[in-house]
Amino acid sequence: MRSRGLVFRLVPVILTVVSFASAGIVEDVRGALARNSFPTADSELKAYRAGNGVTAEYIEAYSWMARAALRSGAYDQAAAYAKETKGLALDQLKKRSLDAEPHLPIALGAAIEVQAQTLAARGQRTQAVAVLQAALRTFGKSSIQARLQKNLNLLSFEGRPAPALRAEQFLGSKAPALAQLKGSPVLLFFWAHWCGDCKAEAPIITHLRSEYASKGLTVIGPTRLYGYTAQVEHASPGDELAYIDGVRHHFYGGLLDMPVPISKYNFDEYGASTTPTLVLLDRAGKVAMYHPGALPYDQLRAEIEKVVAP
Repeated sequence: MRSRGLVFRLVPVILTVVSFASAGIVEDVRGALARNSFPTADSELKAYRAGNGVTAEYIEAYSWMARAALRSGAYDQAAAYAKETKGLALDQLKKRSLDAEPHLPIALGAAIEVQAQTLAARGQRTQAVAVLQAALRTFGKSSIQARLQKNLNLLSFEGRPAPALRAEQFLGSKAPALAQLKGSPVLLFFWAHWCGDCKAEAPIITHLRSEYASKGLTVIGPTRLYGYTAQVEHASPGDELAYIDGVRHHFYGGLLDMPVPISKYNFDEYGASTTPTLVLLDRAGKVAMYHPGALPYDQLRAEIEKVVAP
């Protein structure tokens, strides 16, 4: 298992989190923080709270203070914002379920993420792992499961045997079991039909697969159903599967023979709440690289070089 700089590995993950349910206060706070104006963001939050009280939208907006503080390396502030966000979210959970609407799970997931990443950035990896494991025990059946697992994997996944993939449904050829692929390096490319970064990563993976085919590199592309398509807000599983196949043919032409197991379980187990998520397995079937987000050709090639070596 290779040693890496924790802050470098962890902090960029925060920047990939997008709230698709942003209300005005969320957009206002994020805009102020993008301009590095904590005082403006704080004023926006105070004004909103005075007029509206503590709503789920407010808590999500407040969670961005924690994320921005962590991004700037202000760990004391990040920890304080995360603690306050988590406390406000847990108060809301006394009278409603976590997934009753989208704002609260985004806020709570961010609070736990920042709490763990702040501990890790301070060198308290064991405590960070404990925070995430406790959160998974409590919220492991909710919409934030994959996000929590992602953060736990960032701290503890490399060097471990890769979990088996499930393939209740699949496109292309059926994926061989990972146990059958021991002896060969494997790249797992977690993608989503709506993901622009995944489409941009596909030609890079196509090129690298061709480049390293002679050294045994196998590429598997897990995806999952999300319940919608670009045209239909609430799509049936059959319609969404057909849509995914259409996206695959249109944007992933160089990877049409890539096995595509379709299962939410795989995304939860590998913490693929960010797409793409790239996972490299060495010839022993252990995780050699875990990376939520896209990678440029040179960087991914350098990682592949390490696992294809005899």
